[in-house]
Amino acid sequence: MQVPFYTPVREYHARKAEFDHAVQQVFESGDFILGEDVAAFEKEAASWLGVKYAVGVASGSDALIIGSDILGFRNGAEVLTPTYTFFASASCLARLGARPVFVDMDEETLNMDMRQVAQKVSPRIKGIIPVHLFLQPTPLQEVMDLARANNLKVLEDAAEGWGMQSLVDGAWEKAGTVGNIGIYSFFPTKTLGAYGDAGLMVTDDEVLYRKIKMYRVHGTSTKYHHEYIGYNSRLDTLQAAILLVKLTTTEKAIAARERHARHYTERLTGIPGVRVQSVRKDAHPVYYVYNILVPQRDALATYLKGKGIGTTIYYPKPLHLQPCFAYLGYKEGDFPVSERICKEILALPMYPELTDDEVDYVCDTIASFYGKRG
Repeated sequence: MQVPFYTPVREYHARKAEFDHAVQQVFESGDFILGEDVAAFEKEAASWLGVKYAVGVASGSDALIIGSDILGFRNGAEVLTPTYTFFASASCLARLGARPVFVDMDEETLNMDMRQVAQKVSPRIKGIIPVHLFLQPTPLQEVMDLARANNLKVLEDAAEGWGMQSLVDGAWEKAGTVGNIGIYSFFPTKTLGAYGDAGLMVTDDEVLYRKIKMYRVHGTSTKYHHEYIGYNSRLDTLQAAILLVKLTTTEKAIAARERHARHYTERLTGIPGVRVQSVRKDAHPVYYVYNILVPQRDALATYLKGKGIGTTIYYPKPLHLQPCFAYLGYKEGDFPVSERICKEILALPMYPELTDDEVDYVCDTIASFYGKRG
């Protein structure tokens, strides 16, 4: 049996007529740059998320750079962010001359360790970039309490967080909607994925909203009149059309991912050495990724590949040990939890179109690997 780590082909064939029609409509309109579908998607996404404003941009990475620039994370500003995350969560700061201040991860939830965040707050810290990683948000109540108490800006990195929820001030709030600005990635593998690069920025602040709209088109509100030195980062109309189709079934897709996650957990529980990520009581998860933490990780990955099962590693090296961040002065041993987890973590296939038989095959193969070796 072959079980790819991810494939968009199953979804496309299941909804081929819808996708083909959506794309054909864009071609026939000739409206490829900030077309009607972009405005329509922004409106629908804002409604689904429960925010006032949403602005489509070219990618989640661009969204982080634009958000950092607008919030003043530049020119020596120090900003707290996890060392265990995707590169863009820190490169957005480095590109603007800001300084990432890394923190370690919580061993059970794999989110940034909020106790360490609190310890590192100082007059030099200007903001926080909490990353909502894998399946649940960083504890947003703690993030916002800390930000309010210390006058810090919050740029929520919800690139992986579409649909995840956190309890804040007694109410369930979607990840990305609580800070000053929230960002999402629609990279094809994401819970809501485009068929190419795409991203979104959201806020409830009208001033920030107007800035974001200008920053994505070279800092203009009127063509060729530049109020800011902005960027060229626009959500493509073709991708917006595809996202509009997918948005109509996003709850169904989230439910399918949760069903697969329960199936994985039931089957993997009890296999010696295999550990799954825990979910906090103040979080509603969405399984963008299903990770296991295992001994002999690399050998297991090789074994699964040989059996036709795709896997990946999020992430093989924490950011403080990346050569490009050597100038920050961190060294091996500074963040021991992240350094250990990156050697144990393995992501299994996770997308709505998986079958029960495929999940069983993955779990049986993992059990076989450890059975043969112990």
